[in-house]
Amino acid sequence: MPLFGNLFSKARKHRSLYPMLFFIGLGLSTAALYTLRLALRNPDISWNKKGNPEPWNNLEPTHQYKFLAVSMDYDKLKKDRPDF
Repeated sequence: MPLFGNLFSKARKHRSLYPMLFFIGLGLSTAALYTLRLALRNPDISWNKKGNPEPWNNLEPTHQYKFLAVSMDYDKLKKDRPDF
């Protein structure tokens, strides 16, 4: 913990370090949240070995599970809601 205490004491003296610390914290939290999303939402990872050990076999071909699919045509995805 002395490393962080030293960092925060230097940041108090030099106010110009605030934006750098903010963006480093933002980047670390975004990376941690994205890794958590991959671990929980990706069909390639199965945490439930007894209930459904192969959940990727139940997915339809049009099911989008990626955060951003560049080559996928979103107009042809099957929707479960009507358009208004």
